[in-house]
Amino acid sequence: MKTNKTFRYVLYGLIFAAGLLVGRLLSGDSKNPPEHAEHVHAEAEAQVWTCSMHPQIRQDKPGKCPLCAMDLIPLKTSVMPGATPDADAIQLSDEALALADIQTSVVGRSRPVREIRLYGTIKPDERRLRSLVSHVSGRIETLSVHYAGETVREGQVIATIYSPALLNAQQELLEALRLAASQPALLNAAREKLRLWKLSDAQIAEIERTGKASSTVDLLANAAGVVTAKRVEQGDYVSQGGVLFDLADLSSVWALFDAYEADVPHLKTGDRVEYTLQTLPGKTFTGRISFIDPVLNPSTRTVKVRVETPNPRLELKPEMYADALVRTSLRQQADEIVVPKTAVLWTGKRSVVYVKQPDTDLPVFKMREVALGASLGEAYIILSGLHDGEEVVTHGAFAVDASAQLEGKPSMMNGAALPPAGDGLSVEHARCKVSGRCEMCKERIETAARKVHGVMSASWDIETGQLHLQYDARKTSVAAVAKAVAAAGHDAESYQADRETYDALPECCKYVNND
Repeated sequence: MKTNKTFRYVLYGLIFAAGLLVGRLLSGDSKNPPEHAEHVHAEAEAQVWTCSMHPQIRQDKPGKCPLCAMDLIPLKTSVMPGATPDADAIQLSDEALALADIQTSVVGRSRPVREIRLYGTIKPDERRLRSLVSHVSGRIETLSVHYAGETVREGQVIATIYSPALLNAQQELLEALRLAASQPALLNAAREKLRLWKLSDAQIAEIERTGKASSTVDLLANAAGVVTAKRVEQGDYVSQGGVLFDLADLSSVWALFDAYEADVPHLKTGDRVEYTLQTLPGKTFTGRISFIDPVLNPSTRTVKVRVETPNPRLELKPEMYADALVRTSLRQQADEIVVPKTAVLWTGKRSVVYVKQPDTDLPVFKMREVALGASLGEAYIILSGLHDGEEVVTHGAFAVDASAQLEGKPSMMNGAALPPAGDGLSVEHARCKVSGRCEMCKERIETAARKVHGVMSASWDIETGQLHLQYDARKTSVAAVAKAVAAAGHDAESYQADRETYDALPECCKYVNND
């Protein structure tokens, strides 16, 4: 009995061990199937190495960057399930999307409203400017207004004048008064003469009541306002019509703004204007454009725009700085696609946006070039390149573009994707000395180089004269590129430009010193 029991235990142990061995073998085969091993090997062979500072550098093995000597890093490839088959699209992980704060918006059509910023100053209303003058010749005995900025009321005494002509006119009035019974017309003529010299009826009545002619007469203000300039001093002799004070009525003022010539076509009389003053923070003044100067200032390339504003409490003072905002609808464009400025990456020659790919739940974006229309302040009109209902990146576009550059895909700095390194491609980098002088030369040289079949990228440095090339050595060579550049009119390495082609270059591009 004891022997049978021992035999049974040994048999159970052998069965358990055999089960473990079989399970382990099956597990190993499932984790590393031959197909998976081949896939991993293929991925290792297809690994591309690039430079974090110069993403146009792409090699099929690790090493140093030929431009900056930094260690190359492996190019990130998409490993997400359900990745987009579009080779030019960039796919981000959910973590990267959150860290970069990527935000998107659906574009639609609307009536474009342009926001125009204007800057100017407060000025007196020119229609309310007055001059207080002396209507008779004489000597200023006393001044009742002493400085600029003083407020003057209509009818207020502004000065006392000694005038022989006024003294004679008073005596004529007294003589006519004594003969009033027999010659009433003479009395009326004497009174009218004093009225023409701007003596008030009260002053004339006082002369008739007292029966005495005064050697000095008070000059009265015929308008109210603020004195902007004092023209005389006590004791000065003035002639008839001589200006004593300049006066401005500031109960209504002008806000004069400078509008750049690019904004003038979008402004019209009657547009509502909101403006603020630095001296009155938090307060907004409103008005409407009452006049647009028809003449452009040749020095500032601006046009004066006038806004009339009531000023009953005299808060608005001449020469205060004002900042205005005008929102005006573009009359020529009633229904256009409008995107925020933050969605557009502008390189000077190209404008690009990143469009979220439809029919996918993954954050997949693809660069697209667009044609910009008028600027609306914080937005652009899109003339072409986008369609109604598409979703674009409106915040974090630079982060998406940086990922595209690192993966060698189309970006704002690279209009076309670089081909992957691998079979059928031998990526090389080289430098070539090219003669030139200006930005026009740069564009001509780079264009000629890129037209050579097999050239992936070409960048010419104006200061050093070096043309940096990225090309497929199986399709072209540095000599072929140099020959093409020379044919465009620029000496390159051992190739010299044809004389006739060189002479046809613009004067700013002539790099040969003939002195």
